[in-house]
Amino acid sequence: MGHTNKKSGKAKQIFRIVLLAGTFISLWFVPWILVKAWILPLPNTVQEQVNQSLSHGFDGVIVYVDEAGKAPAYYAAGYHNKEEKTPANPKALFKIASISKLYVAVAITKLAHEQRLSLDQSLVDYFPELEQRIENANNITVRMLVKHRSGIPNFTDNPKYWENQPNTNIDVLDYALDLPANFQPDQDYGYSNTNYLLLSRIIENVTGKTRQDYFKKEIFTPLELNNTYGSLKEVKNIDNVMSGYYVGLDVDFKTEEQGMIATAEDVGTFLRALNDGTLLNKDEMKIYASLYEFNHGGLAAGYQCLAEYHEDIDAVVVQFMNTTDFEGYQWNLLQITHSRVVKILRKAKDI
Repeated sequence: MGHTNKKSGKAKQIFRIVLLAGTFISLWFVPWILVKAWILPLPNTVQEQVNQSLSHGFDGVIVYVDEAGKAPAYYAAGYHNKEEKTPANPKALFKIASISKLYVAVAITKLAHEQRLSLDQSLVDYFPELEQRIENANNITVRMLVKHRSGIPNFTDNPKYWENQPNTNIDVLDYALDLPANFQPDQDYGYSNTNYLLLSRIIENVTGKTRQDYFKKEIFTPLELNNTYGSLKEVKNIDNVMSGYYVGLDVDFKTEEQGMIATAEDVGTFLRALNDGTLLNKDEMKIYASLYEFNHGGLAAGYQCLAEYHEDIDAVVVQFMNTTDFEGYQWNLLQITHSRVVKILRKAKDI
């Protein structure tokens, strides 16, 4: 019996050691930088929160707040350009990446309402040449593209897309062609930049003009968005564009072409108009609501952003951060710090 107790005691001791080791290992992998961002005492003001965000490894931060009944507020901290030690400018131009999908969805909505296109037409109706290059092209509709339910692979998931950066002389659609579908059309959801690349080309196919021309006519001019551009080529002074940095690389991504560019104010003006019905009439709003979301984020090398409308406090919050890592930490920190800005606004409403 004593021998059995010794064996049992030894087994328990080993178990405790393994458990303790496992605990230490799990603690090693805990994303403490995210935990810290969550548990830090909530500041009293948005500017204090913006300043605090720099402690998480960001080079520069911009926040724009539009609360109903108040004048818009602008906040910034860190650097517009860290090499030149230029302070962050709350009215700087910024690469808004996938936030541009909201503008594309609005354009498709307007064209559908005008009956210039049908949401139920297939991809092949617009691009017959893709029938043999994109699986299920005959059965993929415009509606599925907008809703990310096409199953078409995301061209930015193709390693060759990154190997060939910058893709200045390559049609990036090539990175999604001749690949197996991720799923059958309308059988699942799969976020894919390829969907919105194709939608942009459908807009140009239908209107006979550039996507930017249609945006200007239907979105920018009515909303007086004078600081929103389709590409770097349209920007008169490149110095007005905030620099973009990637953790671990001594590179400024500012001069790389990465899509739409805008100020936080312009994005905020657009977002409020999208959410309050100013931009779309009642019938258009019904179509849009069946297709896409009303808030969005964006991520590109050196640039990440989040634009959200919060109905409970009737406020638009746009946040730009010019540091990325593509490992998830910086993006999660953007979401955490953004949510803390919203908490500060809610708290102020309750006082």
